Amino acid sequence: MKNNIENKVIVITGASSGLGEATAKHLAEKGAILVLGARRTDKLEQIVKDITSKGGTATFLKTDVINKAQVQALVDMAVNTYGKIDVLINNAGIMPIAPMSEVRTDEWDNMIDINIKGVLYGIAAALPIFQKQESGHFINLGSVAGIKVFSPGGTVYSGTKYAVRAISDGLRHEIGRNIRTTIIEPGAVDSELKLSTNHQESSAGVNEFYKMAIPAASIARAIAFAIEQPADVDINEIVIRPTAQDF
Repeated sequence: MKNNIENKVIVITGASSGLGEATAKHLAEKGAILVLGARRTDKLEQIVKDITSKGGTATFLKTDVINKAQVQALVDMAVNTYGKIDVLINNAGIMPIAPMSEVRTDEWDNMIDINIKGVLYGIAAALPIFQKQESGHFINLGSVAGIKVFSPGGTVYSGTKYAVRAISDGLRHEIGRNIRTTIIEPGAVDSELKLSTNHQESSAGVNEFYKMAIPAASIARAIAFAIEQPADVDINEIVIRPTAQDF
C-alpha cells in the first residue's frame, strides 16, 4: 500500500460541495473508497462521475443529516457494499449569522439539528460498527467559532460548534484505544457555508470577512494528514486559519 488511506472506506456527509467535495476528491486521489451523502443528488452524481472517471471508487446516497434513518442508511450502505467502514467524516453544517435580537428561532433550530444532532446521528450509526471492528476513525468538522465566539451575529452558530468540540473530546475519552477521534476547526474557508446567512447586514459582514478565505483543498489535506497516521496515532485536534485571520 502506498499510504494509510488507500483502500480505506470513508463516509462523508455534506459531500455535495465545499469541504466535503474537496475532501472526497483529494482522498480519492490517494486511493480511498468514498461513500458520499448529501441532499443534492445531482451534485453528488457529478462528483462520483468525476472520481470514477479518474479511476477512483465512489458511490452516493441522498442523505439529510437531520434524518437519523437516512444517516444510518448511508453508513449501512458503506458496510453492505464494501464490508466495512474505516472513517466517518461528519462534515454537514450551516452558518446563518444574525443578531440574537432578531430571535430567528427557526434558524437556531436548523443549526442545532444539522450542526449538533447531525454529528450525533453519524456517531450513533458508525460507533457500533467501529466497536465490532475494533477500529475506526471519527472526523468531526468544528470551527474556530467553537474556540472563540464569532461575534457579532454568530452566537448560536458558535454554540453549536462548541458542542461539536465537547462531543468530540468526550467521545475520545469514552470509546477506548482502538477508535480515533479528530476535530478539524477551520477559519475562513472558501465554501458555500457563507451563503447560509440571509440577514442583510450580517451577510455583508460575512462576505467581507471571507475575502481572506483559503481554498477548501487546504482542509482536505489536513483531513488526509489525520487519516494517514499509523493506527496507534490519534490526531485529536487541528485548527486551520488563513494567515490573515487574527482570531
